[in-house]
Amino acid sequence: MEEVLIPIIVVPVIFLGLPWLIFHYITKWKSAATLTREDENLLDELHEMARRLDDRLCSIERIMTAENPGWRAIACDPADTGIEDQLQTMKRIKQ
Repeated sequence: MEEVLIPIIVVPVIFLGLPWLIFHYITKWKSAATLTREDENLLDELHEMARRLDDRLCSIERIMTAENPGWRAIACDPADTGIEDQLQTMKRIKQ
């Protein structure tokens, strides 16, 4: 009786249970790996806030340079930071 029962249990477990388990977790991993719309919106807001803060810092540095030219050797240039390039890249990706 055991000789018949073991293959009846093992075959469905191997050919049905194991693939189902693997595909179940593959589906879970794929759904967890994607960004939701809310996450994308939050990233956009954070990127915009970082850009504005960088602009403010550059403005402060320009004011400081105008008041005291020797305070810093390198003036802030938004083109040097690469933020504008990143912003344009993000816009192209969204399209």
